[in-house]
Amino acid sequence: MKRRLPAGVPEALRQVQERPLSPLPTLKFKFATLLSAAVGVTIVIFWAGDHLGIWPSISAVLAGTAALVCVRFLARGVTSPLREMSEAADAMARGDYSRRVSATSTDEVGRLARAFNRMASELDETDRVRRDLVANVSHELRTPITALQARLENLVDGVEEPEPELLLTMLRQTERLGRLVSQLLDLSRLESGSIPLDRQEFQVAPLLDHAVREQALQVGDVEVSVVLDDPSLTADGDPERVHQVLANLLENAVRHSPAGGKVEVTARRSAGNVVFEISDEGPGIAAVDEERIFERFYRADAARS
Repeated sequence: MKRRLPAGVPEALRQVQERPLSPLPTLKFKFATLLSAAVGVTIVIFWAGDHLGIWPSISAVLAGTAALVCVRFLARGVTSPLREMSEAADAMARGDYSRRVSATSTDEVGRLARAFNRMASELDETDRVRRDLVANVSHELRTPITALQARLENLVDGVEEPEPELLLTMLRQTERLGRLVSQLLDLSRLESGSIPLDRQEFQVAPLLDHAVREQALQVGDVEVSVVLDDPSLTADGDPERVHQVLANLLENAVRHSPAGGKVEVTARRSAGNVVFEISDEGPGIAAVDEERIFERFYRADAARS
């Protein structure tokens, strides 16, 4: 009857073949093993040569060659993690943080390799978050800059009058731009692994009113209304982040609404939470896009939008 080897045996044998001394706990044990093996092979060769009547000079050559071959075989993998770390460090200098080092041993080099892999993972994540922050801020800057430019051109050309309400809304847009630029410049916060949230209790009505007023700069002929069950409704969270989400949703709702359409923003308390809903009269989201709508900056096919 043919017996099968356990699933892990081939991989274990491969590891032993590539790195025979990996199971030893420290470099001292490994170097002691190498020295003992070299001395042992030399003694055996000389003993065999003496019993077989081989000239001592020939025995010395054979013993040296055998000792070198033995040390070469046993030393495989002792320094390979160091070579891998050197190559990975060169790749990191070029901006590639995806390289990892094989860390199968439990000695000092193995611990160094595992620490190197953790560092590489953290650098990779930090670099990804930094790129996301730049992309997010750039995306957020585009809308208020475009709206402000259009209204300022109208004011300069005399098409619109500088009414206080319009100027106040534009001022809030510039304040929002300032906050976004601060996020872009304050990259040191990424060292903590995330952008901190300034959680606090805030009034929902003023936040919705600000978001709708900002959107009014580019609404055109789309009507945006706010519905609140309780005008004194409050929520717990970061108002700036909530405003950012609502502004993006409103922008998308207005963009995909038909001419003369309506967009309704509602806020209500449900099971101890505050639920925000934005509804429009647009074509909706195609089934093929529903699974990807939460991907960063994913855009549906323009022909269906």
